[in-house]
Amino acid sequence: MNLPTRPQPEAFSEPAADGYPIGGFTWRHIRTDIERPVVIINAATSVRCRHYSRFADYLFANGFDVITYDYRGIGESRSGSLRGFKASWSDWGVLDFEAILQRAQREFAGQPIDVVGHSFGGCAAGLGKSGAVIRRLVTVGAQFAYWRDYEASGRWRMLGKWHVVMPLVTAVCGYFPGKRMGWLEDTPTGVVRDWMMPTPTYETRPSGRALGELPFARVKAQVLAISITDDPFGTVPAIERLLNYFKASERTHLRIAPEDIGEKEVGHFAFFRRQYQDRLWPIALYWLQNGELGADTPGQQIMR
Repeated sequence: MNLPTRPQPEAFSEPAADGYPIGGFTWRHIRTDIERPVVIINAATSVRCRHYSRFADYLFANGFDVITYDYRGIGESRSGSLRGFKASWSDWGVLDFEAILQRAQREFAGQPIDVVGHSFGGCAAGLGKSGAVIRRLVTVGAQFAYWRDYEASGRWRMLGKWHVVMPLVTAVCGYFPGKRMGWLEDTPTGVVRDWMMPTPTYETRPSGRALGELPFARVKAQVLAISITDDPFGTVPAIERLLNYFKASERTHLRIAPEDIGEKEVGHFAFFRRQYQDRLWPIALYWLQNGELGADTPGQQIMR
């Protein structure tokens, strides 16, 4: 499919409940349609929302309104140095995603609200107190970085990189200088602290402990979890670990091998690259449109 001329998304700033300004972009059709869904795209940890702009274009071209945004301290939601900046994974979900959920309800009143969450973005989708309004949720490689779930052949290397080197550098710098090191965006200390903890449950992460009752059960959406077999983060145990939190939702886990789509590798980040517009993006699109998998969907369902 050839995309039409790229729409010019509108930049916005939305205050979270604590007043922090969350920046992002809106793809909005000229004519309001009460039946047109609006899709919120939740980014992976320390990945800028601009990474998902082509995918947002694609959804817009297929009839959706779309919102992308950055979590506090990242991209459009960063202001100044991150040294000493207070932010955690739970802040990104409870405050930042919730602010965007409320914005969607206000700006697109009465329209269905869907969510696409990449990596931690799938976890964030379960942390907003307004989660009951989500109609459909598509996650891609979504998990919360429990090291024992990492792909076995690279587990010790990943443990050293993400759970030893990253927190040590963070301790020295007062934040993680990811851009300087070529590892994603600069990242607040609290987020690194949540990531590095070697615990198998979200509620035992530092900011998870502060939540008390976890809000995931508020989400009653039709959930499609997409995982790729060569994603070292998104193994079956990792995906299922997060899916188990969405207890009130109808859940489907689709596992795709690169060879299913004629590729040698895809990994954790490539799903949203334009090269997969005709092979992977239609899977998410069909689910958002219909709440089910298409007949010709590649991969296999993991029985739960």
